Amino acid sequence: MTISLPITRALLTVCIIAPFFVKSTALGVVHRSRRCNNWLMVEKASAPRTARARAREELTREIVDTARAHLSSDGAAGLSLRAVARDLGMVSSAVYRYFPSRDELLTALIIDAYNSLGEAAEQAEAAVKRTDLNGRWLATSRAARRWALERPHEWSLIYGSPVPGYQAPQDTIAPATRVTSLLIGILIDAHASGHIPTPLPVPRAVHASIAPVRDDIPVGISDDLIIRGLMVWSQLLGVISMELNGQFHNVLNDTDAYFETAMHRCAIDLGVS
Repeated sequence: MTISLPITRALLTVCIIAPFFVKSTALGVVHRSRRCNNWLMVEKASAPRTARARAREELTREIVDTARAHLSSDGAAGLSLRAVARDLGMVSSAVYRYFPSRDELLTALIIDAYNSLGEAAEQAEAAVKRTDLNGRWLATSRAARRWALERPHEWSLIYGSPVPGYQAPQDTIAPATRVTSLLIGILIDAHASGHIPTPLPVPRAVHASIAPVRDDIPVGISDDLIIRGLMVWSQLLGVISMELNGQFHNVLNDTDAYFETAMHRCAIDLGVS
């Protein structure tokens, strides 16, 4: 399913607890996001838990895991709390005490998926030398594809068709920014190092269209670079989704080779190759 979020939020919001936008350095964007996630984990780990709390946490995880399994057979639109309860040997009313509605269970699955994808991409990108902008982009894009191929139904949940009647809550924003924050970081570092193409003219209509993004991007970064970033992000999502949906069948003999070439060309477009 596709989360309908304002582009600024989808790209730059990094902490739901205290929303703010980072306008200084690329590392600020990424590090603040990680600190926010780490803070939540520390808080969760440090709080004393009773046996009842541990049991509730365990069962909550079982419900989410079972619901995730249903994604592959029923799809997000077909997710049913009753079916999940049946698989767990529970009455549906018991599951409703943990997730009062299907939408709340969907939200838990979406947040888990975004965090899992984000963690995979962050770990891959962090292993690359900071000055190797091309390597950071390739590591991020490869990690996203690897994750998607391993968890195609979760990829479809967060980047596929919208689930009828579902409205994504604010809780999904912070996890959704984890991968895009890496791209924003690469763009900002590319600008700071001068590794960018000569800006192309941007039509007035497009300049006006990207105003929400421009408001939350460091001063000095051109409209052209912002557009390039949006284009390569769109291409990354598009190439992965087309592969997962079988749209390269009888079109490409080697999807690995095509993906590598496509991402290298994206790096050229960004000016980081």
